[in-house]
Amino acid sequence: MDRRDFLKSLLAGGTAGMCVDLILFPLDTVKTRLQSPLGFYRSGGFRGIYAGVPSTAVGSFPNAAAFFVTYETVKCILHPDASSYWSPVAHMAAASMGEVVACLIRVPSEVVKQRTQVSPSYSTYQTLAWTLRQEGIRGLYRGYKSTVLREIPFSFVQFPLWEFLKDLWSWKQGHPVDSWQSAVCGAFAGGFAAAVTTPLDVAKTRIMLAKAGSSTASGNVFLALHDIWRTQGVTGLFVGIIPRITAISLGGFIFLGAYDKVRSLLQ
Repeated sequence: MDRRDFLKSLLAGGTAGMCVDLILFPLDTVKTRLQSPLGFYRSGGFRGIYAGVPSTAVGSFPNAAAFFVTYETVKCILHPDASSYWSPVAHMAAASMGEVVACLIRVPSEVVKQRTQVSPSYSTYQTLAWTLRQEGIRGLYRGYKSTVLREIPFSFVQFPLWEFLKDLWSWKQGHPVDSWQSAVCGAFAGGFAAAVTTPLDVAKTRIMLAKAGSSTASGNVFLALHDIWRTQGVTGLFVGIIPRITAISLGGFIFLGAYDKVRSLLQ
């Protein structure tokens, strides 16, 4: 990847990420409160629906930029156009590496955001200060493993499906897809990936919100999933699935459509 492509991925990814995170923030708050161990109404209900938004505003641009720079770089190294068989594997590998890098920025932002979402009487700064005072820097990375374990399967499904749908649409119409068509493909791919990875998202939320020192706070994803299944059954593993699918389908439409649009404008 040359310098121009690097800058295009950086600016397009960062812009797309900031747009989608800020536009869909209320849906994310509803989903987080539904998944909270305290329950929806005790976590704030529909009050303070923008609680935690400063954390998202600060983290969304560098997080999305880091993902797409890594994604495009790994794709370029692996030459996914070498064969149709190799392309999905290359997209999976590129998306996985992108998530590992992006989560270094995303997780601290997510921890502060989610804790503020379920405690709307506290400001983002107060939540950040409390987390650092109680748990130090490690507290900001609680849930890193569970986030990566959620994002990698999600990206395994979303990005190869997105690329496949774009290629299929391009082949059908005889020319590359437009930005709005890329957005439609992104919405479908994102919604499908969101549905199948909801249990991992519930586990990640429980780990981030768990009381320090508890077994859930240790970050063991499988232990968190077992505890949810034991206490709430299968329905507990899929709590919040409707707002998650809605948010990520809309997010996929905005995020991937905006990414392709900004890249095309920077050509």
